[in-house]
Amino acid sequence: MPAAHGSSASFEEHLAREIGASERLRAAVLVWILAALMVFFVMVSFVIAYTPLREQYRQHFATPAAGIYLFAILALLLCYEAAVLRVLGRRPAGEAGVPAVLRYLNAFIETSVPSVIILAVASEISPVFVLQSGAILLYAVFIVLSTLLLDYRLSAFTGLVAAAEYVGLCVAFSGRSGEAATGTPFELPPFYVAKGAILVLCGMAAGFVAHQLKLRVGNVFRTLQERQRVLDAFGQQVSPAIADELLKSGTEIASRRAEVCVMFMDIRDFAPLVENKRPEEIVALQNAVFSEAVEAVNRNHGIINQFLGDGFMATFGAPIATGRDCANALAAARELVAGIRTLAESGRIPAIAVGIGLHTGVAVTGNIGSAQRQQYSITGNVVILASRIEQLNKEYGSQILVSREVLEAAGGIPPGAVSLGPVHVKGREQPIDIYRLA
Repeated sequence: MPAAHGSSASFEEHLAREIGASERLRAAVLVWILAALMVFFVMVSFVIAYTPLREQYRQHFATPAAGIYLFAILALLLCYEAAVLRVLGRRPAGEAGVPAVLRYLNAFIETSVPSVIILAVASEISPVFVLQSGAILLYAVFIVLSTLLLDYRLSAFTGLVAAAEYVGLCVAFSGRSGEAATGTPFELPPFYVAKGAILVLCGMAAGFVAHQLKLRVGNVFRTLQERQRVLDAFGQQVSPAIADELLKSGTEIASRRAEVCVMFMDIRDFAPLVENKRPEEIVALQNAVFSEAVEAVNRNHGIINQFLGDGFMATFGAPIATGRDCANALAAARELVAGIRTLAESGRIPAIAVGIGLHTGVAVTGNIGSAQRQQYSITGNVVILASRIEQLNKEYGSQILVSREVLEAAGGIPPGAVSLGPVHVKGREQPIDIYRLA
């Protein structure tokens, strides 16, 4: 639970910073929209003044005051949004957005602009004409842009303000217009009340979209955080397939007993091989061999637990068991030997031999270490025996040695396997049956 709480707190902090960036984007978008509207207004005014539309325009606009009012209101709003953008731009990049109270105040001011335009223009021409003009579409612009703040309540508030102001203006003007409203839709209250209801629904719909976006962003964040938790626990030891399987199963990386197959690999005669090589050449050789090893192990659903200078330890069956872990380990061993042979034949590395030892048994698996640094570990006699079997390759001049237990778990002794008989290994009283596969 504490981890989940920390994850939630971290997400909220990230979200607050992103919303701060969205506030700046929203203000910038409004600045561009208002500038475009002002340019459009000037162009329309020019067309009206120098075309036959002038006479039709004069029938509705007795004076040019209405146009001046509209242009002035748009200019004032443009200055206001530019000031908001400037203030937001001065805030530090990592700082959260503005307080909620200021957000609601800003939403109220912006959403009231279409109402101010209607009031100003209606003083010069018929209010019925104004209430049916494109001014009411500005309400929708502010409602849609409110989704950038990912706040359901703010979007719903914006829609509610737009609806209340529009319906209020319709009630006031339809009563004051008298005969002017007769024969128009404003003579019937359901007409403008329905429009108000649609504005409320638009706010709720925008809020729903914002809320869903917030939920999905949160889910993606937590998924990535969980993936990072797995990668932090295993480093680069697991293949993407195993990492995905861990995330799907929700497996806790806690200590537990598990049947595993352990592989040890060592580059034979490594010290004499690199005695006269530069450090860069040694690293290049190790990288080439270990890259081949990682690919072979990953392809066969194993993990590299640790690199050991000129070798490594890998595990099959933990943290995810496939049901054929010993068979996968055998396949990985064969592929690794073949891959190194191919590298040598291509001239990328000198001709080298490797020693691989496999053993299966019960081990304790899980993370060890401190809260700051942990490593996935496999502990048990199976690890010791696999290491001892790998060391026997020096004595028998072989490249792959496995215990009888591995072959039996993999489905039986394969053709070409050579029995070395019961072999005593260091640290164990009872001999174990060893087979040479390469």
